[in-house]
Amino acid sequence: MGLGWESFKDGTMKVSEKELQSLENYMILKGYRGSIAHGTYDVNTTHDDKDIMGVFIPPESTCFGIDNLETVERMWEEKISQKKMIVWDVVYYSLPKYMNLILKQNPNILCLLWLTDKYYIIRTELGERLIKNRNKLISKQCYHSFCGYAYGQLHRMTHPNTGRMGAKRKELLEKFGYDTKNASHLIRLLKMGIELLSTGELIVERPDSQMLLEIKRGEWSLERVLKYSEELFSRIEDALIHSKLQEKVDRDFVNKLCMEIMMDFYGIKR
Repeated sequence: MGLGWESFKDGTMKVSEKELQSLENYMILKGYRGSIAHGTYDVNTTHDDKDIMGVFIPPESTCFGIDNLETVERMWEEKISQKKMIVWDVVYYSLPKYMNLILKQNPNILCLLWLTDKYYIIRTELGERLIKNRNKLISKQCYHSFCGYAYGQLHRMTHPNTGRMGAKRKELLEKFGYDTKNASHLIRLLKMGIELLSTGELIVERPDSQMLLEIKRGEWSLERVLKYSEELFSRIEDALIHSKLQEKVDRDFVNKLCMEIMMDFYGIKR
């Protein structure tokens, strides 16, 4: 029996709270992402969101029927006080969609497999299989994704598009002369990429969280951020040269793992 949702061509759906809740029975892995997972959430600022990511098995109507559901998104605001508002940003991916993003070595996607235990909200036996196989789900191609995301943060930091900025980001720009949140992301992405290429481990909860918070709070000058990022871009290139990771993730392995998890969820004999 499916959820009765309308099919969307791109597989993405903005949903209500009730519809979001209806996916919980299909969820195999769910946890915090963003600043909470990185240990850089600042309770004293109005600029941090609470972000959650989940992986679900496609419901019957999308797994066996004609509906298409790959990504589910929901965002809402929670008023804490007169001056404090928390924005909850939730994104869920179907397992096939998630595995395809794994093949692209998407940094945010990979982070879900290396969370500190306390940041997992749902971690089923099927979700655990993803975590147990995480070292087979990384490759040297992570260099391009981590660098690509880092360059994106660098560009937005140095070439801000104020017309598309939210009020929070404009406030940072006006106060410090550059977007300090972009700067913090830039440094974190490069350091995480260096570590992953060098050790095969993704350190999501950051041991350098205090430094990242200093950057986010505007305690670093733009010149200092740019100089350090230049050094890190050089180091990540060197890490790629010496990395012992596989050249690319085995697509057949990813496909087989995805099929096995989905078939076991529905009790289909293999």
